[in-house]
Amino acid sequence: MVPILSIRNLRKSYGDGAEALKGISLDIEEGEVIALLGPNGAGKTTLISTICGLVRPTGGSVTVNGFDIIEDYREARALIGLVPQEIMLESFQKVKDAFHHSRGLFNKPRDQARVDSLLKKLSLWDKRDSQNMTLSGGMRRRVMIGKALSHEPRILFLDEPTAGVDVELRKEMWDVVSELKNDGVTIILTTHYIEEAEAIAERVGVINGGELLVVEDKDTLMRKMGSKTLRIDLQEPVKAIPEALAEYELTLEPGGETLLYTYDSTEQRTGITRLLAGVNTSGLRIRDVQTSQSSLEDIFVNLVRD
Repeated sequence: MVPILSIRNLRKSYGDGAEALKGISLDIEEGEVIALLGPNGAGKTTLISTICGLVRPTGGSVTVNGFDIIEDYREARALIGLVPQEIMLESFQKVKDAFHHSRGLFNKPRDQARVDSLLKKLSLWDKRDSQNMTLSGGMRRRVMIGKALSHEPRILFLDEPTAGVDVELRKEMWDVVSELKNDGVTIILTTHYIEEAEAIAERVGVINGGELLVVEDKDTLMRKMGSKTLRIDLQEPVKAIPEALAEYELTLEPGGETLLYTYDSTEQRTGITRLLAGVNTSGLRIRDVQTSQSSLEDIFVNLVRD
């Protein structure tokens, strides 16, 4: 299958020599949801802005459904919807008029049915005659998404879509993204919220310093790079880890009542059975045993740190 978005060795540098993008390559299939994670200044927004034609690349190429973003700018841009970080709306414009206006910018004919459908899908139907300035932050963010979708793009870029939005509204936005995915819209999401990527993305990419460190299926990434931790709570505290358990590289938590053992869950032999037997042999009495899986946040922090 030909990817709907193909990025090859994309570079962006500035006159002072600073490199915002350092040879990024990535293929995105139609209908998938991919999250791009990275700290401030990592290059996420520059990458999106370049693909959308707002920033001219220094090198490399990008095609959208086969159309080059420079040579076939009009065709490529017509397939893209962009929701930027900053909310930019005409204050006195009515919600429904904002959708109609965006269609007109792409030379699309007026389509009341399409606009009404978007208003309902984004839970804006009751606000269709309201002016943008009267809406809450979450509603205004929904209007931005509606504007981006009004010309019927096949790819939607969401640049930090829930920045400054409270937890409840953030989860509502996740539901909106899930509905859009069900409609076959390809979604590229940049976010600081690890739980956002974990909740809605199928693949995760990590960007830092203008480089794409890793792109992987979310579950595979967590399986390959996420470790598990065995927590052993003791009935009585100890001052030090017994010498007989030194081979397991255990960590003794402050207070001396908990031992932590980190292991790779994909290995056939994790060493847990021998460890627990060794704990008993050492005269330590176990009160409880628990395991926990590394989160995407743990993986992200480790990647960026390394």
